[in-house]
Amino acid sequence: QVQLVESGGGLVQAGGSLRLSCAASRSIFIIPVMGWYRQAPGKQRELVATITGGSNTNYADSVKGRFTISRDNAKNTVYLQMNSLKPEDTAVYYCNAKIGPQTYWGQGTQVTVSS
Repeated sequence: QVQLVESGGGLVQAGGSLRLSCAASRSIFIIPVMGWYRQAPGKQRELVATITGGSNTNYADSVKGRFTISRDNAKNTVYLQMNSLKPEDTAVYYCNAKIGPQTYWGQGTQVTVSS
C-alpha cells in the first residue's frame, strides 16, 4: 500500500510553467510504474505521462515536448515539469502508482491556465 500526495498546482498564465510533485509514503524504488493523469471538467480522466523504475517515459501526444516526468527515488517523489502551458491544460492533476494488480491515486492538485 502507498499514499500519494500531490503539490505544486496553481494559477498560471498561458506560456508559463509549473512543477508538480508527488510524494509517496513509502519507497518508490520498488514501484514499477508511476504516472500523472488529469481530469478537466466534464471530461474523462486521461493519461499525461508515465515513468518506469528504469526511467523509461511515455507521454500523451498533447503534452510531448512540453512536459517532462521524472522520479527521485531517494526522495520518494515523482515530478511533472510543465512548460509552455496552454488553457487546455487546465485540469485536476492526479498522481498514480501501480503495484501489481493495485492502482493507487493521490487526491489531486488543480492546475488552471489563463489565456
